[in-house]
Amino acid sequence: MPDRPTIRIVVVDDHPLFVRGLELLLPAATEKRVEVVGSTGDASAAASLVSRTHPDLALVDLHMPPPGGVRAVAAIRRTTPRVRIVAMSGGDDPAPALEALRAGAEGYLPKSSEPEELLPPLLAILDGWAVLPSELLRALLRPTRAVAIDLDSEERRLLRALATGRSTVEIAEELHVSERTVKRMIAALLRKLRVSSRAEAAALAGQVGLLGE
Repeated sequence: MPDRPTIRIVVVDDHPLFVRGLELLLPAATEKRVEVVGSTGDASAAASLVSRTHPDLALVDLHMPPPGGVRAVAAIRRTTPRVRIVAMSGGDDPAPALEALRAGAEGYLPKSSEPEELLPPLLAILDGWAVLPSELLRALLRPTRAVAIDLDSEERRLLRALATGRSTVEIAEELHVSERTVKRMIAALLRKLRVSSRAEAAALAGQVGLLGE
């Protein structure tokens, strides 16, 4: 694998020991390919921190005091749309993770993950993929699976493009249309699939076999 630049990460978590552990263990476990460039235990300060530090990824704990992790995800997505967001949780309830994905997170990882296990999913998310545990994927896709199978060829092509991480600009060039048209097409596709984020659409594409075509 060719050398890649250091992955800059911001951690949004109100457990100081967990944050300090990531600051120490992530660089060591990834041969310094990951660097924590900022952290906050205040969910309301998350978007401002991300705007100031310009990270590649934001790791957001979902179980934080009000306004909470899901609100932090939504605020980061509004203010810094190019940053990839990974939701994290120490609980087993899939509901907060589903809310975070709908708010704009690209993936979900349990807080029980070992530091050396984090690099592959973080790289995948940076490359435009959605990373979800299988049980969360099933909960996410249960109501939309039949809808995806009924897509026409153009809709399937667009869903495949989203699932493989293409940007709006790249999709516009591929389809020979304007960015505004692509945004309208994506919005219509998400409505038809009854999902609210590209991460959900990407997961759905994998579930119905589009990525293997």
